Amino acid sequence: MSTPSDLRDEAERILRALAGDHARLRDDQWTAIDALVVGRRRALVVQRTGWGKSAVYFVATRLLRARGAGPTVIVSPLLALMRNQIDAAERAGIHARTINSANTDDWDAVFTEVEKGEVDVLLVSPERLNNPDFRDLVLPQLAAGAGLVVVDEAHCISDWGHDFRPDYRRLRTLLAELPPGVPVLATTATANARVTHDVAEQLAGTEQTRHPTSATEPDAGGGPASAAPGETLVLRGPLERESLHLSVVTPPTAEQRIAWLGEHLHRLPGSGIIYTLTVAAAHEIAAFLRDRGHEVAAYSGQTEQAERLQAEQDLLDNKLKALVATSALGMGFDKPDLGFIVHVGAPQSPVAYYQQIGRAGRGVDRAEVILLPGREDREIWEYFASMAFPPEHIVRDTLRVLDEAGRPLSLGALEPRVDLGRSRLEMMLKVLDVDGAVRRVKGGWTATGVSWAYDRERYERVTAERRREQQAMLDYITTTGCREEFLRRRLDDPGAAPCGRCDNCTGEHRSADVAAESTARARDRLNRPGVDLPPRRMWPTAVKDDLGVSGRIAPAEQAETGRALGRLTDVGWGNRLRDLFAAGDTDVPPDMLDAVVTVLAAWDWSARPTGVVTIGSRSRPRLVTGLGHRIAEIGRLPYLGELAPVGEPVPRRHNSAQRLRSVWNALALPDPVAAALAEAPGPVLLVDDRIETGWTMTVAVRLLRHAGAPAVLPLTLATPN
Repeated sequence: MSTPSDLRDEAERILRALAGDHARLRDDQWTAIDALVVGRRRALVVQRTGWGKSAVYFVATRLLRARGAGPTVIVSPLLALMRNQIDAAERAGIHARTINSANTDDWDAVFTEVEKGEVDVLLVSPERLNNPDFRDLVLPQLAAGAGLVVVDEAHCISDWGHDFRPDYRRLRTLLAELPPGVPVLATTATANARVTHDVAEQLAGTEQTRHPTSATEPDAGGGPASAAPGETLVLRGPLERESLHLSVVTPPTAEQRIAWLGEHLHRLPGSGIIYTLTVAAAHEIAAFLRDRGHEVAAYSGQTEQAERLQAEQDLLDNKLKALVATSALGMGFDKPDLGFIVHVGAPQSPVAYYQQIGRAGRGVDRAEVILLPGREDREIWEYFASMAFPPEHIVRDTLRVLDEAGRPLSLGALEPRVDLGRSRLEMMLKVLDVDGAVRRVKGGWTATGVSWAYDRERYERVTAERRREQQAMLDYITTTGCREEFLRRRLDDPGAAPCGRCDNCTGEHRSADVAAESTARARDRLNRPGVDLPPRRMWPTAVKDDLGVSGRIAPAEQAETGRALGRLTDVGWGNRLRDLFAAGDTDVPPDMLDAVVTVLAAWDWSARPTGVVTIGSRSRPRLVTGLGHRIAEIGRLPYLGELAPVGEPVPRRHNSAQRLRSVWNALALPDPVAAALAEAPGPVLLVDDRIETGWTMTVAVRLLRHAGAPAVLPLTLATPN
């Protein structure tokens, strides 16, 4: 029988095979491994990025497999993380396979290898946990045969956390079905006391018994001594990152922030990541930096998978100075020698910020961390906040619709009957599934009939905590104290202390000054007007019975590709357009009108419009009608009139079917406009102030096409993205 000393020696040998001859186990790494292999415990490891959390479960896997245990099942959130982990496992002689949405053709072969005992580690994406076939057929087998279960990025379990993912809630089912004695390890680099407590309780299989009101409340556990038998062992370490040098730079305008980045990027060490809050900003900033001669690429959740993989590899190979990325590039991207992280726009949580900057400086002595906050950040935070768990009446409506359907409803069939967009509806259903109120089955979703209570108090507390986090981020920007200490205290790190490295500790603050020429070039790029508006081409499902339309929109009813001056999420025009709409009903500013004329001049239409029509507005009649008249005057075109609003004001709707229903009869074609169309046959320039879903414009185009317009060219000031 091996002694504790023998077991640790064996663990050290495995670690050296994994990480090199220099590697030695940290005390907490060994404590976790011992708890898993000998004690068959459940443990939560909260340690900084680069500490070696993956080494814990790979070493434990080798030890457990050598003692006859089944394969380790790792629930991991990102494909990039899976790729890196599989490579690391192979170095340690561990055969790893993965099951995710990108390799469905390999699943049968993978399952066969698992059954034969040839797989040491099986990595599973959390989305699989909510797939009916996987949940009902595969998950029970994995639970019965697993030797170790690992939950990576475990903060995603908690809706108190900055990156809550509903699919992770399904882990409750997996953990509950594990046979006695199967160890469980959860790991994360970013969890404050509240999130740590929540995750630890879920690992232990207990319900939450208290709801702390302060993010600075004492932690639920700090090490082995705090864990009683049957409880989760919590190992939290200090979060200090000695290589990170934090600073904040506050150029006053968007163009000055981008210009500052263009001037200073080449001075930053090595290669790095430039984070933005929106997809539009990522593309705008990347285009500007390329114009300035920098090797950069844009990266977001909307980037094609092959393009994303190539961009990641180019950064890993130092072929790029930076990726200009949204938060889609986060967990799982492993480049130890990242020399800098720059944020153009502040994340809405210090915890999220610390998680992102933790990507840098893991394998270098010094890495620069720079925040360039903007005044538009709060408006973007408000948009993200609007995507939170829906109010009770919408949840009840959804449950009623599912119950009355008497059959499973797909997302496409359910969406038109519930006032939610597709992504938010799916998120809500996943939460309800874990709560037992609905169930995902073949063919869609069905109500279970199980009584369900809307935990209003909890949702309100979560919302209030989000507000506190946002305020804390604003406080971070203006603090005169140590920046790293500030962030570590928000993560409830008891070892938080002045770092001696940040701009406030050293007194060495980066200048926000930017050369006038650089600012002008940035302004020209950001104010470059014009965004394509592809027309709607398909009617939404489930409107045929009441509206009489379905399938593809007939070519004779479609718009041409239109144009918008800018996106509301743009770094440049976005700020100006949001200010314009916030000011109420007013005239279009002269410079904005000039930019619209520039858009029109660059429009490569097949036939020049012969008249201008506006969409009648209740909220901004002066703005819309005035814009139409000025365009007609400048373009020497007849102003043909406006489509008249009909009935009561249209309420805001969140999905296509309900939005189309609400606007279907909300516009009318007055006789004078119809007569003017007949007198000026030809393409019509159709003007509105902004496009949200595109359905108002689609209905307006249909009216004009039915009235004889051979083509309709939509023009608007703003589009969401």
